[in-house]
Amino acid sequence: MTDLTLASRDTPIQIGDTSANPAPLGLIGFGMTTVLLNLHNAGYFGLGSMILAMGLCYGGIAQVIAGIMEWKKGNTFGTTAFTSYGLFWISLVALLILPKLEVASATEATGMGAYLVMWGIFSVPLFIATLRMNRALQFVFATVTILFFLLAAGDLFGNPSITVIAGYEGIICGMAAMYTGLAQVLNSIYERTIAPLG
Repeated sequence: MTDLTLASRDTPIQIGDTSANPAPLGLIGFGMTTVLLNLHNAGYFGLGSMILAMGLCYGGIAQVIAGIMEWKKGNTFGTTAFTSYGLFWISLVALLILPKLEVASATEATGMGAYLVMWGIFSVPLFIATLRMNRALQFVFATVTILFFLLAAGDLFGNPSITVIAGYEGIICGMAAMYTGLAQVLNSIYERTIAPLG
């Protein structure tokens, strides 16, 4: 009896990870929110509650959830990227809402420029990491890095034309992220390459 108990304790129990791939959730949450914000930056509509709600809920909370799910899978890159960009969206919404609630003063253009530069710097090593991944992810992270620096330049130089250019570049970035996420869903469902990732 004792020997059997000891033997069972020495035998590792293998539990397979059957949880879903969280990357599509994170990529699509990032992509859709990025497209909508950059339609605003390109001048198509104002910055209203629709963008703030998307930034808080789908760009923010959904990406944080995806990041936590990536942590469970042992994916350091996915955890870092999705959790960080999710919190970027939540912090961006906070930057816009807190002054309206008279909790804090509005951030000056130079402050916003510094904020965006820091996110651009953060994105550079993530892009470098994607060089060992598929082309679709490389494109997403290259364009998001460029986007942060363009948006920062628009604020730092007080040049609305740069922000408009950033808007169009951001639409491309967001659409690329949506494609990459949806391609993973389709390829998983059909168990073959429906949408190539490169």
